[in-house]
Amino acid sequence: MPKLSIDGASIYYEVHGEGAPLVLIPGLGTGLWLWFKQTPAFAAHFRTIVFDPPGVGRSDKSDVAFSTHALAATVAKLLDALGIEHAHVLGASLGGFVAQEFALQFPQRTESLVLCCTSAGGERHVPPDAAVLAAYASNFALAAAERIRQNLLLSFAPSYVAEQGAEVERVLEMRLSNVVPDEVYMQQARAGQTFDAAARVSEIAARTLVITGDADRVVPAENSARLADAIPGAQLLVIPGSHMFFIEAAAQFNAAVVAFLEQRSSN
Repeated sequence: MPKLSIDGASIYYEVHGEGAPLVLIPGLGTGLWLWFKQTPAFAAHFRTIVFDPPGVGRSDKSDVAFSTHALAATVAKLLDALGIEHAHVLGASLGGFVAQEFALQFPQRTESLVLCCTSAGGERHVPPDAAVLAAYASNFALAAAERIRQNLLLSFAPSYVAEQGAEVERVLEMRLSNVVPDEVYMQQARAGQTFDAAARVSEIAARTLVITGDADRVVPAENSARLADAIPGAQLLVIPGSHMFFIEAAAQFNAAVVAFLEQRSSN
């Protein structure tokens, strides 16, 4: 299994396909498994790099305290180890925070940027509605597996859960089989809660596509609209689905991302 030692931790990663490099950054409590509908599709066009963040799945916990800034630096070191000078960068949710940090820290290394179901944080961040917040709060009283199930269900549209129950169970099984210690999960959650790039995203120079699901209950779509407005020249795409729209509407999402990145790669 390919691993690299970064900041005292053994980081698990995979590389699929050939072409311009594309790195995918997963969200809160997730690893490279999150991209099971993207990795094969993107690998047909790009050299696609996926990884488990420190402390998640097959990666060891890092000596460096988790932060979006630190994980952006970890991504840069992973690219260094692979001999990659610059790459397309795609992040979802918390991974979208990290992708923004990467673009701000390493502008010359960011070929283009895709930000999914995320925001710039800060005072203008639109939180989930009261019912979703209450559900997250009450779930801490549940046993770990049931808590994970209930939190994950909040990320899918109820109609998708009803119609694609087997797929949702598959996602749940992948999440449960890729262990995330409570300490690591809480560090990630705190990093997400305190993330604030609202005053800095106007400095992002990379060509940017912001994508949201029209029924996202976790990071409401208004956040993506505000983020796209704040990044110079950014495009906004709204597609059907909730927070996991890249699973729910994978074909549409994948095609839109490939078209956006290939346009850049050909320029």
